Amino acid sequence: LYLLSGIIVFNYFSECTNNALISITGNAPLITKVYVPKIIFPLAKVLSSSVNFFISLIPLFGVVLITGSPINIFTPIIFFNMTMFLIFCVGIGLLLATIMTFFRDTQFLWSIILMVWMYATPVFYPVSIIPLKYLFIYKLNPLYHYITFSRTILVQGVNPSLGAYATIVGIAFASLLVGLFIFKLNEDKLVNYL
Repeated sequence: LYLLSGIIVFNYFSECTNNALISITGNAPLITKVYVPKIIFPLAKVLSSSVNFFISLIPLFGVVLITGSPINIFTPIIFFNMTMFLIFCVGIGLLLATIMTFFRDTQFLWSIILMVWMYATPVFYPVSIIPLKYLFIYKLNPLYHYITFSRTILVQGVNPSLGAYATIVGIAFASLLVGLFIFKLNEDKLVNYL
């Protein structure tokens, strides 16, 4: 359950960002011929990835039942975490779609970043093996907080702390605001680079 919860969250992040990355350049023929709000394309990619993500929660809850992990009043909070994570992914997706339009090599660089990011996130290994003096570095990683929040609910069966709530909400909306700002700032220039 510990492993699966980490893999599902990271795979969703990877799918969202990879799809959003090429959402503008991949729809260049349509964007250059017909006026449509360009923000629709990265949003549609992230939301379509969310369908797969929520379907993947079915086997996750199956594992919860099989392993006898606690199911209680805190279990539905997982959907709040997933909603905040969706907002976070929208922000990152908007940012990547903008950068990709100007710099086409971004897709190759992003695949390397994703690989490094996966190993820098406690997906396959327990947080307990991280020395305490380096733990603050791991806490700079947004995915660390979303995965830890999920595991607190699913594996430990307890309600996360108020600090954990504040962190995932803050990261989600900070990402969204930055992504929206960068996208809106460059939206009118994107057509010139398609």
